[in-house]
Amino acid sequence: MFEPPVQRLIDELARLPGIGRKSAQRLAFHILNADEADAERLANAVLDMRRQVRLCSRCFNVAAGAECTICLDSRRDTTVLCVVERAQDIVVMERTHEFSGRYHVLGGSISPIAGIGPDQLHFRELLARIEPEGVAEVIAATNPTVEGDATALYVARVLKPLGVKVTRLASGLPVGGDLDYADEVTLGRALVGRQEL
Repeated sequence: MFEPPVQRLIDELARLPGIGRKSAQRLAFHILNADEADAERLANAVLDMRRQVRLCSRCFNVAAGAECTICLDSRRDTTVLCVVERAQDIVVMERTHEFSGRYHVLGGSISPIAGIGPDQLHFRELLARIEPEGVAEVIAATNPTVEGDATALYVARVLKPLGVKVTRLASGLPVGGDLDYADEVTLGRALVGRQEL
């Protein structure tokens, strides 16, 4: 329907999460009509991110170096670890200004239907952090979904025998929702009112 370069960009944009065909077309034509310098800045930003950003060797958050800024921050409480499914969940948690510990990104949630078990996630690395970092409490901040609940229960099952207190975010988050759709007040209250599993 469109010229091949335009169609190719539309197809690539439509592969992004939350972008449908019509949104992809609008974005493609916006880029087409933008100044060449603006389009080049966008392309360079994408390429720079892909080349310079990696996963933190400690917590699996996004990092520009070997470790992320949160892991490198000596002011953070090393005895409390917040376990999240995805790196973008850290940004949501940080916006609450209620948590001053460190994080651990699992890289997803347990989902037998999708063939994702504990071995496909960063559980071994989580266990390896407990004793050396002196972790006393782990907050299971997984999404309030069936998979998120199963993941939180698994976290509790493997860490409680080690003498680690395992808590879960309190209610207030919508069941079946994702953390990145929660507002800061609701998420802040859920974090403050977390309960032990």
